[in-house]
Amino acid sequence: MEISGWLLFILFVQVIHGIGTWKLYVKAGRKVWEAFVPIYNGIVLMQIINRPKYWILLLFIPVINLFLFPIIWIETLRTFGKKSTLDMVLGVVTLGFYIAYVNYTQEVTYHANRDLTPPNKTMDTLGSLSFAIVVATIVHTYILQPFVIPTSSLEKSLLVGDFLLVSKFHYGARTPMTPIAAPMVHDTIPVVKVKSYVSKPSLPYFRFPALQSIERNDIVVFNWPTDTLFHMYKAADKRYDKPIDKKTNYVKRCTAIPGDKIEIKEGIVFINGKESILPERAKPQFSYKVAWDGTTPVNLDYIKEELKITDAFGQIAKDTLVFSALPLESVERLKSIPGLTKVERIIHKEVDKTIFPGTKDWNVDNLGPIYIPQAGKTVELNNETLPFYKKVISEYEGKDLKVNGNEIRIDGKVTTSYTFEQDYYWMMGDNRHNSLDSRYWGFVPADHIVGKPIFIWMSIEGINDGIKNWSIRGNRLFTTVSGTGQPQSYFKYFLFALAGYFAFDYFRNKKKKKEENNV
Repeated sequence: MEISGWLLFILFVQVIHGIGTWKLYVKAGRKVWEAFVPIYNGIVLMQIINRPKYWILLLFIPVINLFLFPIIWIETLRTFGKKSTLDMVLGVVTLGFYIAYVNYTQEVTYHANRDLTPPNKTMDTLGSLSFAIVVATIVHTYILQPFVIPTSSLEKSLLVGDFLLVSKFHYGARTPMTPIAAPMVHDTIPVVKVKSYVSKPSLPYFRFPALQSIERNDIVVFNWPTDTLFHMYKAADKRYDKPIDKKTNYVKRCTAIPGDKIEIKEGIVFINGKESILPERAKPQFSYKVAWDGTTPVNLDYIKEELKITDAFGQIAKDTLVFSALPLESVERLKSIPGLTKVERIIHKEVDKTIFPGTKDWNVDNLGPIYIPQAGKTVELNNETLPFYKKVISEYEGKDLKVNGNEIRIDGKVTTSYTFEQDYYWMMGDNRHNSLDSRYWGFVPADHIVGKPIFIWMSIEGINDGIKNWSIRGNRLFTTVSGTGQPQSYFKYFLFALAGYFAFDYFRNKKKKKEENNV
């Protein structure tokens, strides 16, 4: 739904609100017209039911308003003496229209100074639960979101089983595009494994101002642009077009930013003609072929444990071993193992048509140059360049693209160029031969950006192997994701601060009790 459509919808709701409540406003000593003025009528209603005025702002926050509207309906009914359980149930199940029924058919009394405490324990529990969900949803949507690393695409920079806190405000918090959705879950409700949202109606894309721009080599969480799975628990039986904010969350390193030209030569990334230098904390990994003398015993299990190899490795011939994911320091240690005579990095030479855009003789180690789209910039369009930007034009920016031979039409007009409406990014994993990334599906649109990982609060080794095999990586607890130097755990400082708080709380309560006894 476009912005104009939403404005008309909001206006329609305000008119319905006025028609259904104006008599109650009069009962409360207000004017009839006050029930019809958008936003102002909500402020007046908060005064009538003796609730905070800021609740009106919360009503405009998707998902949160789903919990707040029923609370307001119930509070309105209680303010006018309708306190029975049946009244409250009718207020919720009729989506508030029961209030209109009361407005026209019931003789009610306005209770300006009514008791605001819940009428029973059940309502008290529901009220507390609703408040907790509202607060948690605000934090989850606009401030910090927990996220767990499920795959090894960023090993050893981020490990499988790292639990992250992802900042929503660094790159600007994005408002939800699916207003009717379960809070604090993604595309699927756990356990029951059903969709957590309703696709329609939808809200237009909007992002709050950012604290910083995405920079090269930032680790970024984003929605996987080509996600067409029904939900994260179901295999791809057919194509499902999902709302942007309900596409699967991915985490990769931003290799190139809008306006860059990226090229990969023999596995080395070049940005605008210069080799891309990764930060100190980055641990890029590649595949290696290792020559063995064929006689000296080589214990593969020992090598796996000693070098902390987490991905596939093994023997492909009597005198050849292959390791699919090794960081540089492991390569150096591998060279010192007796019996291994040569360690050679594997550079793919064969053509791979699954590599973006699918029309070039490229592979994961050799591709480009590719221009990364930048908002406001124009590129030439022809049969050679169109495959790079076809999905951008038709899917990400919603244009009607038709190609007939050498003729390209966008929204019915013949054209030889295109001006981009938003920025795009190129995302890659540090585990270069074990990462599904932009080399396979192309650009990441700006409206797919979720946030910036800033903190590892928990890390569990063997998280995909069953709870019996779990072990906590103590050196990764409470470490920052970005920064200079090697990661440092702040867990001991957290424990010290926690102990200090409990000590302070203990002595404060002890002092309070002493003062009460002296009264």
